[in-house]
Formats: sequence, structure tokens, C-alpha cells
Amino acid sequence: MSALRSMARGRPSRIAEPLTIRRGLHEAPAFYFKDRSRGRMTLIRNGTVVDGTGGPARRADVLVSEGRIAAVGAIPRAPDGATAYDASGAIVAPGFIDAHTHDDVAVLEGSAGDSGSNAAKLSQGATTVVVGNCGFSLAPWTPRPGRLEPPPPLGILGGAERFVFPGFPAYFEALARADALADGRASGHTVVLCGHSSLRAARVADLGAPARPGELAAMERDLEEALDAGCAGLSAGLAYPAALASSAAEVTALARIAFRRGKVFAIHLRNEYDGVWAALDEAFAIAREAIGASAEPGARLVLSHQKCAGPGNRGRADELLSRIDRAARDIPLAFDAYPYDAGSTMLEAESARASRRVIVTWSRPHPELAGLDLREAADRLGLDPDDALEALKPGGGAYFHMDEADVDAILSHPLCMVGSDGLPADASPHPRLYGTFPRYLSRMVRDRRLLSLEEAVRKATSLPASVFSLPGKGVIREGADADIVVFRPDALADLATWQEPLRYSVGVDLALRGGVVAWGASGVSPLR
Repeated sequence: MSALRSMARGRPSRIAEPLTIRRGLHEAPAFYFKDRSRGRMTLIRNGTVVDGTGGPARRADVLVSEGRIAAVGAIPRAPDGATAYDASGAIVAPGFIDAHTHDDVAVLEGSAGDSGSNAAKLSQGATTVVVGNCGFSLAPWTPRPGRLEPPPPLGILGGAERFVFPGFPAYFEALARADALADGRASGHTVVLCGHSSLRAARVADLGAPARPGELAAMERDLEEALDAGCAGLSAGLAYPAALASSAAEVTALARIAFRRGKVFAIHLRNEYDGVWAALDEAFAIAREAIGASAEPGARLVLSHQKCAGPGNRGRADELLSRIDRAARDIPLAFDAYPYDAGSTMLEAESARASRRVIVTWSRPHPELAGLDLREAADRLGLDPDDALEALKPGGGAYFHMDEADVDAILSHPLCMVGSDGLPADASPHPRLYGTFPRYLSRMVRDRRLLSLEEAVRKATSLPASVFSLPGKGVIREGADADIVVFRPDALADLATWQEPLRYSVGVDLALRGGVVAWGASGVSPLR
């Protein structure tokens, strides 16, 4: 029986309908609660509260009303009409904030098989996601003569049919319609970044060259509009084809706009292999020049998916973190990482050469080969691996190019947030899409004892809430947003594998988003 048992005082307005979610060949029993009334009270009793601040855990009840936390402490009697859950033996924490996702489409429509919700994240306890990372977002590029298909890397989000937003006001309107945001702005559960590659795709005629002055001016206007619409900042992916030719001056000019507005600038470095050290220096130089004397509070550099990738960098996590620490003395910054020794992105030769193993995650010309090792795919095509990689494009791959000791060291750093970096559009995605947060907590706290539970939760809650300027999120306290996860540490497990990447994790019993139960594990449902 689940450690989280449900009771009710009075008669709740409705109960959940049990269902089985089908995703690929996997079936996951779950309950979805679609009650949109934020007025009903919910009481979570007898749990151990880890409040997100890093402070010590304590036994307490949590009362939710009107979408906010109304009380934390001893609440011996549930108010009339409240739905109560017994969280004995479970942890009650702020909903996790996934600091690095590519859920730009998933927050509008859900992932395939997810019944219209972003259940891949809710099932892990992630109630807020950051989209628009690595320089690509669903706006402002749309198909046009001469550029009918999304230029790499925009295609990671899907085909041309996905790109229907000529500006971010339209994207935020779509989010509001999808109920991903409470009021159509970035105060809800989707934090949106404006992608530099998407700006270039919309305004720069030759993506193989730096932007011309008029093109840069147009990108600056588009970025201002994006920030006005509700974007939390700018992202760049300087290693990708659409941005590789951009100059540091071009990126600095755009980052300056974000910093002047008190927003973040998130950067996927220009190189993550042998050139990573020069790429780090470039990112720090851009940030220092862009911040200058005009940055507003909240301006911050975010280094995306930090890692020590490739044979020349394995074992150098201490050097990487020392460089970041030195830069943090004069640059407000944070970074994110995921708890896996493999990354995933487009199929590209440099990543393949630096990796022990490559798995094909999608291929437009050969979709039947998704999920295969590159060598096996090459054998089926009758090609050597290098030629097969080219024949599979456009496509994506997962690259085993890190050491676990480096992953652990990076994730342990106090400035490191947790970002899944999953790719929902992939036919056979990296398991991190479904498993990041349970894997992070079970690995770093329970199994390897590298972090206390309180510190691990802080890095997944109040730290990203501070970085992305999300007041009311990331903490359990009176008046805070009622984004809450209830989980059982001993039962947490990520079940997604390379063979079955679409399996839901276990151990998360309940996730509330804005005071509404958005995910409930099988056996956890209010009674009449």
C-alpha cells in the first residue's frame, strides 16, 4: 500500500478517475486530477517537511488554500470540506524546478501518450520547467521562402509545423490557452527563454556569417518584445550551426539587453570538448562586458549542462569548478547539470568521436533505426560508422562521453541546479526525460551520500527559483505558491532505460501545482 493514504472531511467536489497511460510499449498506472478549482482546501498531514531553503527537515502538516500555502505546522483537524492526505513516512517538499528543458511543445500539448499534460515531468515531481534553452525556442522564427525547414538546431523541437509563432506574445497566448501558465505570463509554471538561434533564423540571411548591423538591430527589437511578453531572459547555443558564426560582440549586445532588464543569459558553450576552456573564458568575457554598470538586480549568467566531456577532459571536474568559482567572484552566475554520464543532441561527428558509445535517438531519413547503437545502425545500412552518421541526418544521438565521478562532483557544487535537458520530440529519447529528479535524489542522497536531503532539495527548488526570479516558488512556507511534491525517499527510482526510455519513475506519490493535484501515483486518490 502507498505510504500516502487519502482521507477526506466532508464531500470533495470530485474524485480522480483512474487511468492507464500508454507511451510506446510501456503502461504506467496513474491518477490525474483535473479539478481546476483553486478555492478548495487541501491538507497534507504527518509528513516530513523539507522546505527548500536548506534548513533542517521537520515534521509538520501543510494546508493549501486558494493556490497558496496557508499554514505550516501542527494542524490537528482538517477544515470542513478540505481534502486530506496522510503523508506518514514521506517527504513534503516544494515542487521541483527543472532548470533546463526543451519542453517548449510539451507544455502546450503534452508529450505523446501523456493525455495532454507534461506527465514526463510531473511524475518526477517537477512542477515548473524552463524552456527555450540552448538558443532555440518556438518563436520568433516561422517557415518562410528560402527557409522552409527549421535550421539546426531548431529541428530538435520538431518539424516546421511546430513553428507557428511569429513572436513571443503569440507563444504566451498559446501557453495561457493550454493552462500551462496561470495568467499568460511567466509567473506560472513555465519559464520561457528567448533563443538566440531562433532570433538569427528569423532575421539573419546568412546563418554562416555574423549578423550585419541591420540584422542585429532587428534581433534586438525582437528580444525586447520577447522580454516585454514575459520571457525570463535570453539563451544561446554557440556550438550549433545557426549560431556558430555569431561573433562575441553580437552575443554581448543581446545579453546586455537581458541583463539591463534584470534577466538571465543562459549559454550552451561554443565547445564542450577540447575547446571547452576557451569557450568558458568566452562566456565569462561576454557576461562581464554585458553586465557592465547597467545591469539590474536579477541579471545572471547560467552555464548550461556543465560537464567534462571527451577523453581529454575526463577527470577534470575540479578544474572546471575552480574556474567557475573564480568567475563567480565578479559575475552573478549559476549552472545546471543532469545525473547521467551520457548527453544527447543532434547527430554530429565531433560528439561521436569524443564518445565511448553513440545511440541513435531519432533520424528523419531512417526512423526505423532510432534506439540502435550507431555501429548496429551502420551495419544495417551497410556503411562504416562515419558514413552512417551522415546518412542518418537530420537526426539525434546520445553520447557516452563523461565519467560518473565528474558528474557527481559537478552535481554536488552549491551553484549547480538540476536540469533534465530531455528531448521530448525524440523517437527514442535519453532516459533523463523521464528519470532525472528521482535519479538525482536517489543517487546523490540515498545511495552515494554526497548531499544531504535538505541540500539536494534546495538545489532543485529555491536555487533555481532565485536564479530565474520566481518569487513564491521553491519553498514551503506560508504565503508561497502551493507547488508541492510528496515522495518516499526509499522508494524513489528512475525506471527509464536506453531500451525502455519512456518508463515513468516511481516514488513520487503526489504533485500539486498551484494548489491543484496535477499528479497522483496509483492508489493515491481522494475518497468520496
